[in-house]
Amino acid sequence: MNDDQSLRQDLDPQSDHSSDYLPHHPHHPSHPLQPQQQPQPQPRRPRGFAATAAGSVGPTSPSTPTTNKGKREREREKERTKLRERLRRSITSRMLAGLRQYGNFPLPARADMNDVLAALAREAGWVVEADGTTYRQSPPPSQIAMGMRSVESPVSSGVRATKSLECHPPHNPSSVVRIDESLSPASLDSVVIAERDTTKNEKFSSGGSPINSVEADQLMQDLPIRPGNHGIGTTAFSTPNPYVPLYVTLATGFINNYCQLVDPEGLRQELTHMQSLSVDGVVVDCWWGIVEGWSPQKYVWSGYRGLFNILREFKFKLQVVMAFHEYGRSESGEALIPLPQWILEIGKENQDIFFTDREGRRNTECLSWGIDKERVLHGRTGVEVYFDFMRSFRTEFDDLFAEGLISAVEIGLGSSGELKYPSFSGRMGWRYPGVGEFQCYDRYLQQSLRRAAKLRGHSFWARGPDNAGEYNSRPHETGFFCERGDYDSYYGRFFLHWYAQSLIDHADNVLSLASLAFDETKIIVKVPAVYWWYKTSSHAAELTSGYYNPTNQDGYSPVFEVLKKHSVTVKFVCSGLHISSQDNDEALADPEGLSWQVMALAHAPSL
Repeated sequence: MNDDQSLRQDLDPQSDHSSDYLPHHPHHPSHPLQPQQQPQPQPRRPRGFAATAAGSVGPTSPSTPTTNKGKREREREKERTKLRERLRRSITSRMLAGLRQYGNFPLPARADMNDVLAALAREAGWVVEADGTTYRQSPPPSQIAMGMRSVESPVSSGVRATKSLECHPPHNPSSVVRIDESLSPASLDSVVIAERDTTKNEKFSSGGSPINSVEADQLMQDLPIRPGNHGIGTTAFSTPNPYVPLYVTLATGFINNYCQLVDPEGLRQELTHMQSLSVDGVVVDCWWGIVEGWSPQKYVWSGYRGLFNILREFKFKLQVVMAFHEYGRSESGEALIPLPQWILEIGKENQDIFFTDREGRRNTECLSWGIDKERVLHGRTGVEVYFDFMRSFRTEFDDLFAEGLISAVEIGLGSSGELKYPSFSGRMGWRYPGVGEFQCYDRYLQQSLRRAAKLRGHSFWARGPDNAGEYNSRPHETGFFCERGDYDSYYGRFFLHWYAQSLIDHADNVLSLASLAFDETKIIVKVPAVYWWYKTSSHAAELTSGYYNPTNQDGYSPVFEVLKKHSVTVKFVCSGLHISSQDNDEALADPEGLSWQVMALAHAPSL
């Protein structure tokens, strides 16, 4: 066998010797250098909707276990749940945006569907408590007019009355805030008849009867549930049909500026007429400008002593008002009852004790809150002057407190005796529905603003807004109050918070001392209903009056926390009963929406 034959025999697969050499051939499948054949990969198990489609055709392979069918169903349900949640969140987001923008609902930033349901339920007249308990206890919003609608009082055909609400939650009687607003006489449990025109004293001018020329804007006491009446109220449920006390505000002119009782016989005739109408008590203003009118800490109560003695003869209950503001204006422009003369003398030398607008005009209706803790009143601070006056009254009439003749004391906290800045002053030219002006340009409030700005780290913020318009501007005419205006900028939020906090601090300081002076006596505070421009995003009129309540901020909550802290009764005063509905529409007013916001806060338990 030659060499070529040997080689062919070695390579021949059929050769007897081929088995000895084939494993070493580099191209043989069994050769170590030849890559091994890889196993076929298993197909991926479909998930979600793919699993559903695959399941409808059949199993991917005969070896797939039947248990995979349950897993596919679970995956399918998960996908459906995710889709439903995304849809829910989308709908909720649109609802929240619409309610905030167009309905002025004070919804929290991270509100959920529960918050939406609660807000809508309250709008429809239901009461929703913090734990979700919901019950029908109030009439629909169409029955509430917040002073825009009036009802006849049994006192006389010329008298209109509003209703009282005592708004502390049933489960928390220690947290007391009461609200006044308007409903039908069927749900009234206490009525306070107030004077119609605070700018003109009937007794000074015409001597007419104060009863025939009065208008109600206040009510008090408990409002229970009665059979067949779904009135608003959360107290005295166990006593249906309780007695309803009626209070009438006495004309101011019975006490002159020298604290002398004027026309006692005429007073007795008026009281006799009230008695024939089954009136239970009267409201009497005790004016700071009369009692301490001439010298500091020289209090003259003689006229009020004679007045109260006559009221005692008629067995009338008494509610007194600590009036720390001026009263009315004569035709010559002078105040009928000004602030004390010694205060006005200080004001001639230091005009910064009064509220001041951006143009530097001083408002002498009441003292600036900037001097609450400044010793500029002959060595006393503002709150010390108020406390000394209240303590003098408590000491002078201790016998009336002991007899229970004095049922409540109202504390004046600002312009018109209400807790607000004097931002809507008629003497400054304001007319409804102007936005008003900020009243923070006196030296002492400016010092407070500078301290707050420095503490915040932005000293250049120590200024009032320069684009907020003037008293009679409309929100859209200003750069500060317009849609997406500066009120919602970093500076705007800082300034408005400081401005509102000054109001809250003033209320807290004065009420703390009032609680000391009138221990165990009901204390009343007036809160104004600033309802015009309520349907705008900025709520401009509320901002200038001291309530930081735009659509993205709850401005009444911190105020009511202070009022609940001191367990006061709130008179929610709605002025402007003569304003037409057309004017309110043009002013984007919403007294009903404001009333529901305030009532919800009064119902809410303290934090």
